[in-house]
Amino acid sequence: MIWEDVLLDAQKVTELNPSSHVGYHLIHAALRGAQRYDEAIEAFKIMLSKLDYSPEARMRDLRQQYVHPYEAEDAIERVVRTELENVPLRLLNTSTGLLCDRAAQINAFKMTAKYKELLSFTTKHSDLKMDRIKGWEEKEVLLPDIQYKDVRELKGICGIAKLQSFCEVARDDKRSNTEVQESVNSMFVWYHHSALTIVYLCDVPPSSQLGALARSVWNERGWTFQEFVAPKVVIFYRKDWSLYLDDRSPNHKESPAIMKELKDARTLVTFRPGMSGAREKLQWASKRVTTVQEDVAYALFGIFGISLPVIYGEKKQNALGRLLQEIVARSGDITVLDWTGEPSEFNSCLPAHITSYATPPRTLSPLSEDDIHTQVSSLRQTVHTDLALKLYDQLEQLRAPRFANCRLQLPCISFRVTEVKRRRGLAQQTPITYEIKAERLHDLLVTTEEALLRAKLTRRTFLLIRPWDRHLLGVPDFADDTESIGDFTEPGSPMDDSDESLGGSLVEEEPRSRALRLMVRLGQPFDAFLLVQQRVGEYKRIASDYNIIAQVKDIASVDNMDVGTVEIL
Repeated sequence: MIWEDVLLDAQKVTELNPSSHVGYHLIHAALRGAQRYDEAIEAFKIMLSKLDYSPEARMRDLRQQYVHPYEAEDAIERVVRTELENVPLRLLNTSTGLLCDRAAQINAFKMTAKYKELLSFTTKHSDLKMDRIKGWEEKEVLLPDIQYKDVRELKGICGIAKLQSFCEVARDDKRSNTEVQESVNSMFVWYHHSALTIVYLCDVPPSSQLGALARSVWNERGWTFQEFVAPKVVIFYRKDWSLYLDDRSPNHKESPAIMKELKDARTLVTFRPGMSGAREKLQWASKRVTTVQEDVAYALFGIFGISLPVIYGEKKQNALGRLLQEIVARSGDITVLDWTGEPSEFNSCLPAHITSYATPPRTLSPLSEDDIHTQVSSLRQTVHTDLALKLYDQLEQLRAPRFANCRLQLPCISFRVTEVKRRRGLAQQTPITYEIKAERLHDLLVTTEEALLRAKLTRRTFLLIRPWDRHLLGVPDFADDTESIGDFTEPGSPMDDSDESLGGSLVEEEPRSRALRLMVRLGQPFDAFLLVQQRVGEYKRIASDYNIIAQVKDIASVDNMDVGTVEIL
């Protein structure tokens, strides 16, 4: 009621002096207080016109301080568009049942009382940051130039030729996938910023009991992986749209009964996007399938916090190869190269199928500190420590693995293969098991689908290599201590875990002791890659059906250790 009294007083002021802006200023304030925003905006416009045509210079100067509603409207829209960057490009309006693109989303906001309230403020220029955007050309086509006109027929307007060409290209390029690109690369962020993610389990019947979620096809689809790990709040519904297990808790990600059904649920709930734990993330995704083959890789872009071009039609191996290449290049994580199965056409060091990551990576039995100490003491008696220091320095200077034109530059320790012999068995038996002898290594076995021995007399050159892992140095790597994606902050790779598995210590050690401890680690069994030379300096990895486990015969012999980088096609 108080605002009605203020409005009456303000109207009396305008009657006494119709040319003054003061009365309309008061009317504007009273109408805003009464939440009559449309009328308040009109009163504000009248107030501005009174200032515009005032005979007094100081009144006209006062007008320059205020922002006209249409300027405020532009500023508000810029802010809204910025906020909508974390929202899907198309949303379903649950009130109207209509699908809304970005323009429809903005228009829907403009129909709300909140928008009209914002627009009805007596905004001054000092309240807004009025940035001007400079175009690539000196002059661009303005709205009044083309409004209500056919732009195809216009001539003699600056910038019109560019606009006409743009329309022609956009019309002809019906396969333009700009929206698809943005959707695929932004989907994880959209899920993460959602207030609520509803998961509809179409194959879980009403009144189903514990275990139905675990058996649902939802757990087998590629895109549903991020539906669970990205959002903060998830609610599961059964086929009849009843709550799963009738669980009415506000967040099913925090429901002990529901989470008990999901394998690795605790890890998934605390999930952070990024490169850390890349091999484990690939293992999670290895049993999931997608309708479109390239989506096997595209559905993981958000999981690893990366953006890559979306090229439907490029085929699965290329899409997966580009993803894995990016992971290795950014993280230097060689565990991504730990797989068995069929090699990719993209690069022989990468798998053709994500299912190759289904088997967990092999872990070494940890060496106790007593074992480390005993072996280091023994090496002090048999190894020339200058050679150990030289090896340590060589390995410390190795660069991280990197890709260039689908070729992998892989730092490693190489061992020349001296003999390849087929193991006795059926003549036509596949896969074939070979006995391999290599310099400084114990004899080992390799089982592969590929024929290593040729009928021709041409000899093939083979190498067994140990991909270099910087964690073997036994010191923390602070190069990439943290990883931040959106409002996620992810710790770097846990050095204590990897070092503990090798019996390491982060305690500061003198250089000679550190070098000898490295040699002890290098004396442990390791996963080796078998390479065959293609041309001078270029190799291809021979894919195996089982991990190739190798071990040096005598780690004390370090003078001929071959340290360097090989190029793998």
